[in-house]
Amino acid sequence: MSSSPEWDLVYRPRKLPRYAIAAAVVVLAIHITFGLLLTVEDVGVRNLGGSDQAAIIGIGVLFAAAILLLTRPRLRVGPQGVEVRNLVPTRVFGWDEILGLTYPESGFGAWLLFPSDEHITVLAVQAGDGQRAVEAMARFRELEERYRGSVRPAN
Repeated sequence: MSSSPEWDLVYRPRKLPRYAIAAAVVVLAIHITFGLLLTVEDVGVRNLGGSDQAAIIGIGVLFAAAILLLTRPRLRVGPQGVEVRNLVPTRVFGWDEILGLTYPESGFGAWLLFPSDEHITVLAVQAGDGQRAVEAMARFRELEERYRGSVRPAN
């Protein structure tokens, strides 16, 4: 957890990015290995060539890049509201739009709650980070109490 001048809480998961990097390396290594072995005559099919090798390696690069999107999740909290960055989109919600942050009984990440029983998953806050995630939830609630005041979204 850290903070910046405009954000009081900046939280990124610790374990998910590590697992994602390891998985991306393994996927890329497998695709490169199979791509290079594809044209070896005693193990590969005889009518495959360099373009097929490049395609398999290219597919590995694409899969690895997609896996690396799991290194992006972040939660930022400040006076202007809550910013949630999951895999690709980054969205900022004002304090007047949200009801709070909770962790469901069975879920992959915390939920940012909205009126009418709506929510979005916050991939940055995960049970796998243990006490660190608990501290982030507690800090979120402190900041929510400070910045929201009596402002509540309409149902």
